[in-house]
Amino acid sequence: MSQWVRDGWRRWQLRCKGVRVDLRMTLEFSPPGADEWAYHPDVVSPSSVVYSFGVGQNIRLDLDLIHRFGLTVHAFDPTPKACAWLRTQSLPAEFRFHPIGIAAFDGEQTFYAPRRADSFDYTSIPRGFDRAQPVLRGPVRRLSTLMRELGHDRVDLLKLDIEGGEYAVIADIARSSPRQLPAQVLVEFHHNFPAVGLGRTLTAVRQMQAMGYHIAHISRRGLEFLFYRPNRDPTT
Repeated sequence: MSQWVRDGWRRWQLRCKGVRVDLRMTLEFSPPGADEWAYHPDVVSPSSVVYSFGVGQNIRLDLDLIHRFGLTVHAFDPTPKACAWLRTQSLPAEFRFHPIGIAAFDGEQTFYAPRRADSFDYTSIPRGFDRAQPVLRGPVRRLSTLMRELGHDRVDLLKLDIEGGEYAVIADIARSSPRQLPAQVLVEFHHNFPAVGLGRTLTAVRQMQAMGYHIAHISRRGLEFLFYRPNRDPTT
């Protein structure tokens, strides 16, 4: 099955379940011309607090936000491979890296190595081929814990690219105080993993909607979403 057919099938499945964009607004894309990561620029400023989880070897969104708005990005990834890759990069002072992951608890989490040696996509969800793959343990924190440790009373833009860990994290965020809910949440869902399935994404979408978020963008792949909470003004 071609990539185009797979992407179309995923989007069709979402539409059949009533999952579609329900808030039209100005969007910017990163990198320009792509549609994976979208955000609403009108409420982003130099004082915005940005948390970006899941560095891997892709920090284009983080650098785009820094260069365009002059803000600080707090980036997180607990895997040694991502840490080693970042040490080879020339990074601005506004890019602040933390070798920690996000989870629904504070402690250590098991991460399974990707199938391909050149991949950075470690995941906390076993995918069926993991028995032959090495595993590692990495430090993780709840979002509320990280905010307290870093001295932030709000997060204006939250990106979750954490290879299946987003489901537990979204459920944990749903238990947070409404004052701590990010204005914008960019999520890559992983219902393309056989061990996950569409049902978990549908549950996560409903949880986001119950917190007052609207869907402002769904990518062509049917995996990346932008959720926006209109009654949360991040500039105040």
